[in-house]
Amino acid sequence: MVNSSVAWITFFAPLAACVLITLFLLRSKTYSAYVAIAGILTSFIGSVLLFTQIFSTPASPAGGHPAVEFQQSFAWIQFDQLTINFGILLNPLAIMMLLVVTGVGSAIFIYSKGYMAEDPSMPRFFAFLSLFAFSMIGIVLANNFIQLFIFWELVGLSSYLLIAFWYEKASAADAGVKAFMVNRFADFGFLSGILLLWGASDVGHGRSFLFTDLIQAVPHLDPPLLGVVALLIFCGVVGKSAQVPLHVWLPDAMEGPTPVSALIHAATMVAAGIYLLARTFFIFEPMTGVLFIIACIGALTALMAATMAIVENDIKRILAYSTLSQLGLMVMALGLGGPLQGMYHLTTHAFFKALLFLSAGSVILALHHEQNIWNMQGLLKKMPITGVTFLIGTLALCGIFPLSGFWSKDEILGLAAQHNTLLYWAGTLTSGLTDFYMGRLFWVAFWGKGSNSGHGYEPHESPAVMTVPLIFLAILSVVGGFIGIPHFLYPQSEHPTLNMSVALSSSAVALLGLAVSYMIYSPTAGGTRRRDPLETKLGILYPILKNKYYFDAVYGWYVDRVQQGFAMILSWFEKVFIVRSGVHGLTGAAKAGGNILRRLQTGLVQFYALIFVLGVVVLFFVLAKNL
Repeated sequence: MVNSSVAWITFFAPLAACVLITLFLLRSKTYSAYVAIAGILTSFIGSVLLFTQIFSTPASPAGGHPAVEFQQSFAWIQFDQLTINFGILLNPLAIMMLLVVTGVGSAIFIYSKGYMAEDPSMPRFFAFLSLFAFSMIGIVLANNFIQLFIFWELVGLSSYLLIAFWYEKASAADAGVKAFMVNRFADFGFLSGILLLWGASDVGHGRSFLFTDLIQAVPHLDPPLLGVVALLIFCGVVGKSAQVPLHVWLPDAMEGPTPVSALIHAATMVAAGIYLLARTFFIFEPMTGVLFIIACIGALTALMAATMAIVENDIKRILAYSTLSQLGLMVMALGLGGPLQGMYHLTTHAFFKALLFLSAGSVILALHHEQNIWNMQGLLKKMPITGVTFLIGTLALCGIFPLSGFWSKDEILGLAAQHNTLLYWAGTLTSGLTDFYMGRLFWVAFWGKGSNSGHGYEPHESPAVMTVPLIFLAILSVVGGFIGIPHFLYPQSEHPTLNMSVALSSSAVALLGLAVSYMIYSPTAGGTRRRDPLETKLGILYPILKNKYYFDAVYGWYVDRVQQGFAMILSWFEKVFIVRSGVHGLTGAAKAGGNILRRLQTGLVQFYALIFVLGVVVLFFVLAKNL
């Protein structure tokens, strides 16, 4: 039996930490960090308790499976035909996502205490981080669309605050605004889809935002209308999970502190879109055409991001493009009708991607905020714990057997091989490129003897408060594929078996990608040079990739020329016709009339008597004319 008190404590513990820090601890680095860590650890412990409770529920007599769903809510806003609830919905999908958010989040919070130790705004950072965790937990536990959307927007606000945390840097402030605006554009479509679905969901029992009610209503909706609803809801996924063409905000999000990058790219913000697709898959499942569009967008995102990563020199941006690429694979899996495969890869990806970002942060801190991989050499020997854990994360991301990424990635490739050959080859090519650019990163930054960084600092290993979370995440990256995640996610469904031919071919591609990167970037091949050999090997393709397919340039041109030009036309129209002719015209007429009347007020009795007599005469003539 699920203890509802545990669920609500799990829900609100990070918010309590945020409030305490904001009200009382903004001048205390130590206590603000401890309170924030206590808040997220409370949620993690609560998630573990909920996991044990929900899976210890007695089996249902009908199916022989545990009754693995618990819901509790109360009416929050209610008038006429509109009822908005606030509550929690627990099932295996929510529990697994909750464990990922709070478990990986706990490691990131603890790591942040060491990473942000020298920052004077550390208490503010932990307040924002706690708000972020609370917002994401709210998305996971929401039992209705309106509650989910509220927390969806809170995640957007939190990401803005954290990406632009160092707001005194113009690039960080711009990156925060960019992320905020791109997601607002996408969320307009998402909200439109929610309202359209609510308006159409009245099938005899009244309209509802509750997921449990909508599951019953969706089969009765008109298919074309349901298709429009599905595409509009998918707009939210395109924004939050940074799919083409709204992917441009995510690489710039690297302007925030590295723990923020780990939290956004591994366990929270970008994962929210994938979770939304899986949570509301009952809307998409009947719409095969919409699913095909989703799968194609995911494959395109995966492939494009992987090609952009091979020419990137910033260690955090390489990992950011990797996140884009892996999110594309997850979206492709869901588009192919595989929420299990998509969520499986989301879970394992959270382990090794958080590990990679935190390891990168350890390197950046040791090199006094150097992020160019060509200024990092021989780090494996100088920072052994960071280097080994980064290697484990790299191999897991590359899908090397038996690490966690191997199992979840091959589930997606196996699904693609069954349903669409073209998408399978797109996924395989993406995997090969992933192996290449991660090998490139490792050989250049961590391999070889090397020397000091570009700033002349000798690298050193990070303190235990940072390396212990790395070891914890490295262990999860190794064993994550063996802990039966698919069975936890969907205990009543039939789980696919490993496709041996896909596994063998993907392993061969992984080894080939690493081998090619070694031949180009190893010290024996001159890989420690400051200029990328691909600059000459790729020819005309290199500047295209370096300029990110010119998406930012096109969007910048549109904003600067089209949008601003249209705004100037409207501004001219407003000034000439509305302000001058309208507002100023009326006020000018009033002023002129006032001036005339003011001139009549002379203060002379004789003048007033004259006006009176003239008025009497005029009145007399008017009356005489009418007689």
